[in-house]
Amino acid sequence: MQSLSGMLLAASPRLADPNFARSVILIVQHGEEGAFGVVLNKPSANRVADVWRHVGGGATSLDRPVYVGGPVDGPLLAVHAEADLSEREILPGVHFASQRGALERLIEDAREPVIVLAGYSGWGEGQLENELREGAWLVAPGSAERVFYGGEDHWKHVVGQVGGEVIHARGDIRHVPPAPWHN
Repeated sequence: MQSLSGMLLAASPRLADPNFARSVILIVQHGEEGAFGVVLNKPSANRVADVWRHVGGGATSLDRPVYVGGPVDGPLLAVHAEADLSEREILPGVHFASQRGALERLIEDAREPVIVLAGYSGWGEGQLENELREGAWLVAPGSAERVFYGGEDHWKHVVGQVGGEVIHARGDIRHVPPAPWHN
């Protein structure tokens, strides 16, 4: 089994689970026992400053939504670019933090780029592999640009890039339009 750590999953239209419709997930860890990841493009109604104040943190100028990392409840998490605050380097330029000290520095110092998340996505042994075989997910190489894209059309952005890569790999096509899904 090849690890998908550092890869992005983009929900395919076949995926029936409403928790993941049009989701882009960063796989933080993947092994024989299962997988752990976070949804990058599902903002909640909660703001970082409000949630941070609620959990006893200091002041912050980080005025952005807390993202819903997935349907599994958990502590606040962050995907960020600060190597000195990293608990795990997911891929070059993309790091993960869940410890209070690292979160304090990221949030209170308003370090950029950072995605603050509540909850996560998890798969048991063999579950993600089964979903991949069923066509539930498109797999894309992760990169800092793809992770921190930040646009409302994050899903379209990743799916469009994956589609362009697949089209180029399958034939001698000279030009792929920037938005092939419009055809």
